Amino acid sequence: MVERLRAAGITDPRVLAAMAEVPRERFVPAAFRREAYADHPLDIGLGQTISAPWIVAFSAAALDVAPEGRVLEIGTGSGYGAAVLARCCLHVVTIERHPPLAERARAVLAAVGIENVEVRTGDGAAGAPDLAPFDAVVVTAMATAEPPPALLSQLAPNGTMVCPVGRRGKGVLTRYRAGRAERLANVAFVPLVTGGGPGL
Repeated sequence: MVERLRAAGITDPRVLAAMAEVPRERFVPAAFRREAYADHPLDIGLGQTISAPWIVAFSAAALDVAPEGRVLEIGTGSGYGAAVLARCCLHVVTIERHPPLAERARAVLAAVGIENVEVRTGDGAAGAPDLAPFDAVVVTAMATAEPPPALLSQLAPNGTMVCPVGRRGKGVLTRYRAGRAERLANVAFVPLVTGGGPGL
């Protein structure tokens, strides 16, 4: 998998090391473990997916967070993305809307020995203002027009956000940094849902 990622343009050595170290098969349902390292998303239940390895690696590399950085992830899902980020930075706070997925992610993260991730349950669009500012924010669900303002406000002055923006599940992975928006890649994600309904 790592050689495939390198061939696809992922060059960040910390991200590649993290992708090599984190056992992806532990984060997917048993029925899909034979496909764990295939480069496509997999169903994890409740209408959610674990992103393909390339998008996890590409997003992590795009954040360009320092080893001592603190990252906020919106949309925990399986916990795999948080596990990769945890190998690249000091601390990760990740928020999952669905309690069963959050609990499962906590259990798997603990089982694989990753201790620098805090999994929260709630509306990811609200972020984690009690721990802000963050050096980086990554959103793993599709925002309609722009990232939620609360998340942008929780970025450190020189921080970076990576968020997919689009409609009907298809759009552009966009990097927000220093007041600028940079289009990175065409992507497909589940929609970002805010407020009281189910989502993320």
